[in-house]
This record gives sequence, structure tokens and C-alpha cells, in this order.
Amino acid sequence: MDIKTLDKIDKAAEKTLPSFAKFSLALLFVVIVFLWSYASHGDMHNNTFLIIGAVFGAYMAMNIGANDVANNVGPAVGSKAMTLMWAIIIAAIFEAAGAFIAGGDVVKTIKKGIIDPALITSPEIFIWAMTAALLSAALWLNFATSVGAPVSTTHSIVGGVMGAGIAAAGFSIVSWGTMGKIAASWVISPIMGGIIAAAFLFFIKKKIMYKDDLKTSAKKFVPILIAIMTWAFSTYIILKGLAHLIKLDFFAASIIGLIIAIVVYVLVKPIIAKASENINNNREGVNKLFTIPLVFSAALLSFAHGANDVANAIGPLAAINDAVMSHEISSKVGIPFWVMAVGAIGISVGLALYGPRLIKTVGSEITELDQVRAFSIAMAASITVILASQLGLPVSSTHIAVGGVFGVGFLREWLDSTEAKFISDTRAKFKKDKKVLDTYEEELKKLEKLEKKNKSDYVRIAELYKAIDEKIEEVRQDKREFKSAKRVKYVKRDAIKKIIAAWVITVPAAAFLSACIFFMIKGFMIS
Repeated sequence: MDIKTLDKIDKAAEKTLPSFAKFSLALLFVVIVFLWSYASHGDMHNNTFLIIGAVFGAYMAMNIGANDVANNVGPAVGSKAMTLMWAIIIAAIFEAAGAFIAGGDVVKTIKKGIIDPALITSPEIFIWAMTAALLSAALWLNFATSVGAPVSTTHSIVGGVMGAGIAAAGFSIVSWGTMGKIAASWVISPIMGGIIAAAFLFFIKKKIMYKDDLKTSAKKFVPILIAIMTWAFSTYIILKGLAHLIKLDFFAASIIGLIIAIVVYVLVKPIIAKASENINNNREGVNKLFTIPLVFSAALLSFAHGANDVANAIGPLAAINDAVMSHEISSKVGIPFWVMAVGAIGISVGLALYGPRLIKTVGSEITELDQVRAFSIAMAASITVILASQLGLPVSSTHIAVGGVFGVGFLREWLDSTEAKFISDTRAKFKKDKKVLDTYEEELKKLEKLEKKNKSDYVRIAELYKAIDEKIEEVRQDKREFKSAKRVKYVKRDAIKKIIAAWVITVPAAAFLSACIFFMIKGFMIS
């Protein structure tokens, strides 16, 4: 989907649901959460921060939906595999389903073990810290969404918890080894995602797109690719999305995934064979075969995301709830249904109201996507998480998905830059311009040798001097284009700079905000 098309969608959406209406609906959800938490906990001692935490949790959940979910459906929308409306509907349903079904009944209060809660002796100070962490992470995500930068919600809440922890108990509270791993994920995640996405795209191009008979090649390899996708997503869902419901190691999960993949291959092969007969023998025809798999991948990614990342919104809220209820600090706490509902529904509301902006960024503003490229990105998202989890490497789903987009874009640049046709066309243009230049110079020499020149000869000599100067510049430009033939740019560099800058400053920015908010809360409560 090109930028002009998405701009039209934005304008149409603005007419049907203007900014004020979006804000009003978001505010309505926050008000409902406030009223519910007040009605159900109004007579409880020290309930103020539980109510405030519920409001901030709702705000955080909406920002997760607005920013993070775009990574799951953005490539599918950008490739036109599904419309923006259907992407939002599918993602909202499966995000909520993932949160409710597989979100777990127990969550760690401190995401990723970034600080040691035992060093915070007072439950009240702990509650202040979690409140500050929630608000700071939500504010940072809100800002990132407003400038169109997809950032990691996990890193946002990690930064919030770290900043509040430092403000509450000093720098010794932070697990700096864990922080080092998180910093490493800024590099590991996009590189792994980019390499795997590029590898799949390269395989599809070599085995299908560059063949004379695309239909026959597609008939052979598309079922295999769908089977690989089935294995990857089945294993991914079992290991990540269903981890709270069923505990299986990688070997068991991969075997189950393999069995499902074999069944899918047997079922899909005749369907693809029949569909291949009805497509054109070109790139657009092959792309159509990947449309349905992309819809499934978007749904499955959303389910796994809802199961895992809902903890970013409700983890601190659950911690606040437990501290208020038990008057102590726990490392793991139960999740009441109403807390899970705040996270699950909030993510869906944020996606529906403000998700299109980031879907547009991921789907079209980094590089142009079609179904094959989007399929490669979806494969990278699932396989990278599986590999990283087995290697013990910290990764971010946001960074993986965006890295996958970078990967397919840079592969396109490399392939198109090194193709013989591209270089031969540039060489042919150079030879043609050089030949014209030589003709001008020969004519000029003949005219200048004439002893007697009439007026028309002088006019022609002046014209030739001018034409030669222009043609010399054209020849020089041809040389420059030939030398830069290996630097065709399909990835928008400005988008890369903006996104990477946002990634790097997410943790420190959220931490700084959180520390400031914590001191504000502390000052207000003590005074």
C-alpha cells in the first residue's frame, strides 16, 4: 500500500472519526476504569493509588495497542493482503483473546528482573514507584506514537521501573547485567530479524520469482513455505503464547509444531496447485498465493503478543493491587480478572483508535511491501523469537519486526543494484551519450577548419559549443550513475534514523520521566 493510498485512508478515517471523537472514546474508557476501580475498592484502606494505578494501567494499555500492535499487522496491510479495517478487527480480537486465554494468572511484578524489589522496604514507596513506572512508560509510548516511531513497549516499562527504582532506593537496586542484555537487544533483535527476513525473501526470489515458469515453481515451493510458517508459528505459540497454560520445552513444542506443519502441508498442497492454475505467470500472480497465510500470521502474532505483552500494562498494576491488598511487597502476584480486562480491552481500544498511524509507518513508510516481502517479515518475527529464546538472547518483538522490514528493503537494494540488466542499461546510456558527444566534436572540428565561414556556420559553432558542454555534463552524470549502480535505495533513510534514535533513547527517556514522576508523587505525599 503506497503512502498516497494510506493518506486517503487517514483522511477518510478523520472524517468519520475525527481526533476529538477518538480522544473522547479513549477518555470514556479511562473513566469507566476509574469508576469500576472506585466502586469495587472505594471502601478499602489506601485505595487511592490502586484507583490511580488502574487509570494509568488503562492509559498504558491503550498506548501499547496504538504503538506495538502495528508490528503484527503493519506488513500485511502495507502489502494489501488485508485492509486497514480488517487488520484492526483481527488484531483487536486476537490480542484480547491472547490476553484472556493465555495471559496467565500470575505475573512478575518487576518485568525482566530489572530491579530487586527487596531493597524497597516500604510498600507505600513500592506503590509510588510502580505508579510512576506505569505513567512514564505510557507517556513515552504516547510521544513515540505521535511522531510515528515504533518502539518496544517492554523497553518502555523496563525504563520506567528502572528510573522509579533508582529514585526510590538508589543505583544499587538495578540489575545492571540485565540492563546490559537489554541494551544488547537493540542490536541483536533488528539484525536477526533483518537477516532471517532477507534470507526467506532471497529464497523465494531465487526459487520462484526469477524462474521463467513462475506458476510451476510456486506450485512446488509455496506449500513448503506455508508448512515452514505453520511449524514456526505453532512452536512460537506453544512456547510463548500458551506458556501459562501448558509448560513444554523447545523439543516437545517443535515436534508438535512439526506434526501440525505436515498436516497443513498435505491439506494445502492441492489447494495451492489449483490456485496456481488461475494466476498470472508473474510476480503479482505469485503474491496472491501468500495473501491467506499473511492473514493467519497477523492473527497468530497478535494472539502471542496479547498473551505476552499484556503484562507490560498490568504487571505494575497487579503489583500495586497486591501491595494495597496485602500491605507487603511480593515478587510474583496473582492477576484479578478486572486487572486482566483493563489490559486486554485497553490494548484493543488503543489499536482501534490510534493504531493506524504506526500501521502506516511499519507497512509503507520504511520500504514498499508486497505479500511475499510481508510473508518473509512474518516468518522472521516467529523464527527469531524461537532462536533467541533457545540461545538465551534478549530480543524485542518490535525491533525484530521493524528489522525484518529493513532486511527485505536492503535485500531489494542489493539485488536490484547488482543485476546485470541494471548495469547494462546504465552502460548503454553512457555509450549512447558518448557517441552523440563525439559526433558534436567531429562536426565542430570540421566547421572550425573552414577558412571561409558564413553566418550560419558561426551560429552552428555556438550551438555546438553549448551542446557539447551539456552533453559532457550528461556523460559525467552517466559515469556517476554507473558508479552508484550498487547504491539503489529502496529503504527510506530518514525513517531509519528516526526509528533507531527512538529505540536508543527509549529506556533512558522512560527512566528519566519515571524518576521525575516518582519524586513528584513522593513530594506530594510527604508534604
